[in-house]
This record gives sequence, C-alpha cells and structure tokens, in this order.
Amino acid sequence: MKKLLMIVMACYALNARSQTDESRNFIYLNSDSVIHADRIRLRSDFAGSWVLRADSRRVPLEQVKFFNNEDGFFANTRKTSLFAVNAFSERIVKGKINLYQEVAYDPVPYEFNHYRFRDRGPRAISTRLFYNKGYSDVKKVSYASLKMDLADNPKSLDFLESYRKRKQGGTVMYVAAGAAILAGLINFVSTGNKEMNSASFERTSANGYVGSVVLLGVGGGLALGGYLMQASGNRDIERAIDAYNLK
Repeated sequence: MKKLLMIVMACYALNARSQTDESRNFIYLNSDSVIHADRIRLRSDFAGSWVLRADSRRVPLEQVKFFNNEDGFFANTRKTSLFAVNAFSERIVKGKINLYQEVAYDPVPYEFNHYRFRDRGPRAISTRLFYNKGYSDVKKVSYASLKMDLADNPKSLDFLESYRKRKQGGTVMYVAAGAAILAGLINFVSTGNKEMNSASFERTSANGYVGSVVLLGVGGGLALGGYLMQASGNRDIERAIDAYNLK
C-alpha cells in the first residue's frame, strides 16, 4: 500500500510538472500542483505584507514554491531561511541545474497593484545565490553541496575549486579589513586622549591622526578587495553550472 501511494504521488508530481508551460503564467505550489492565470501579480496589502495573486485569487506565499510571469521565473527561498521568511530569487541560469539570484522589490508600483522586481537590466552576480534541479526545492549555493551535485563533471569542479579559493581569500581580506579599521579607530581615540604639552601634543597628535587615516584607508581597501574577490568567485559558480549544463 505504501509503495502504491508513493507511485501515485510520483505520477501526480510528474503530471504537475508536465503542465508547467513556461510560456504561460503559473504558480507552482509546494504540493506540486499548478495554478494557471492570465495575470500573476505581487503586491503589498494594507499591512505592508506581500501578497501574490493569480488573477483575483490570493495565494498564500508559504504555499508557493515557484511562480512564472512576464517578469521572469522566481523561486521562493523560504525553506532556506532560518526564520522561514518568504523571499523570491530570480532564475538566471536554466538547465539541468538552475541558478537563482536574490532580487529586491520596488516599493512603488509601476502600474496599479503591480510591483516590479528592481533593476531588470544586466547586473553583477549577487552574493546570495541558490540552485536546484528541475522543480525540486532550492538550496543555498555552497561548496560542499555543489561538489556533490557537480561531481561527474571535472570542468565544473575546476570552476568550483576556483570559487572556494576566492571565497576563502575574500574572507581573509574582510577579517584583515576589520582589524585595520578597528586599529585605526583605537589609534584615533588614543591620540585624542593624550595629555602632553602644547608643542609636543600638536606634533604627536598630527602623526597619530595620519596613522589613523592610513589604517582606515587600508581597511577600506581590503574590504573592497574582499568584496570584489567574492563577487568574482560567484561568477565561477555560474561558469561551473554552465559547464555542467552543456555536457
């Protein structure tokens, strides 16, 4: 009986997926059922909460796994959130493995009851990425999980290893940036609190303030370098998935 139930559920899920014609607007639910609609709109209610509507029907966000409309294909990342917060990421790579990028909502509708996702043009890869296969649950991009899913493609693993190295390098630069900024602030406060005679104080404080500015500048540079390195690492993720989808 249990095996029969599993077969029925699997057939139902396959049937639902066969209905997902991505040239049409639809909402794909966690139950693997599909809602088709002429208009699918994400809007804000009077309490400031986001509401997804399929034509006139309101669909609870916690039931939504994916939705597709003229703005693109979006996945709900609720299950990856510690506090089960509903948020949508846009699919930026489609294939055997799909890649999703976190996007923000515009607070002002461009037409009545229709809120757009922000910045529809090309943009840098976000530091928050997700992926999945088919219509399975999305997962956060991480070296460990992708290493298993890309294990049968050596080229993808090479890109993934480059991602790991850049990620680690970026983290080291962030830590160094924090240390430099903290040292600069401590030096700045220490210089201002010194009690010396007027001539000596002016000379000493000038040197101290210059040192603080240098440390703060170094910290800012390291922070920028860490960000750029990690952003470059995220592009390696996209290359790894592209290579896997092309095999």
